[in-house]
Amino acid sequence: MKKYKAHAKVNIFLKITGIREEYHEIISRFVQVNTLYDELYFVSKESLDAKANEFKIVGDFSCETRDNTIYKAYIELRKATNSDALEKLMQTHAVKVEKNIPAFAGLGGGSSDAATYLKMCNEVLHLGLSANELAQIGLRVGADVPFFIYGYESANVGGIGEIVERFDEKALDIETYTPDVKISTPKVYKTYRRDFYAPIDGFVRDELKKTASLEILQNMSAKEANDLFEPALQEYSQLKKYYKHGYFFSGSGSSFFKLKEKEENNG
Repeated sequence: MKKYKAHAKVNIFLKITGIREEYHEIISRFVQVNTLYDELYFVSKESLDAKANEFKIVGDFSCETRDNTIYKAYIELRKATNSDALEKLMQTHAVKVEKNIPAFAGLGGGSSDAATYLKMCNEVLHLGLSANELAQIGLRVGADVPFFIYGYESANVGGIGEIVERFDEKALDIETYTPDVKISTPKVYKTYRRDFYAPIDGFVRDELKKTASLEILQNMSAKEANDLFEPALQEYSQLKKYYKHGYFFSGSGSSFFKLKEKEENNG
């Protein structure tokens, strides 16, 4: 069975631009991490001890199936399409996930898995949904899902995640470092709103959208680039001992990242 890659992402910058009801509006540069990904594929339930009427995910997950983003993506896809073929597929097959992206780490693993599942179903079942239609379905699963639907290596993401604009730049070679600290994104945002709320204006937003990722990494600190870094440090003080100079903070954490050092070619 064909395997589908679900890549991780990092946020080169993440700035708050305002509030929409209970959500925070952002502008952020999402960049795909080419060397870090989960792999998803369908496996026949005949090879597993699984019931036909049970949605089955096989993989290293700590959450219940009903809380898994892949299951949530299935529910939203079923609502959007009323596809009998989708029902039949999930009665006869399970979703196998070879998990490499750490959870609760700011690398978008759950969102990437959900997006990849939606794209798998669209392809295998010939549902004929456009990327925009899949992104609308994915947004109901999570704010980061649309970015992974489009599959851009680099993009400016705005609103609450629904605005995804491809950013044309050379792919970056990113390395990530994830300490064993499980972070709650809602908790970090709540702390930001309570203690750090200072949305940027439209001029700063537009300038950031035009600035290459490499330039951001060369000219900004982790704190300047990511509005969630300080609230995350306040809520999870153990992060301080893991922070290394020259690293940046992805999303609400706990992952840090930097450009890979280029190996000297002595040939």
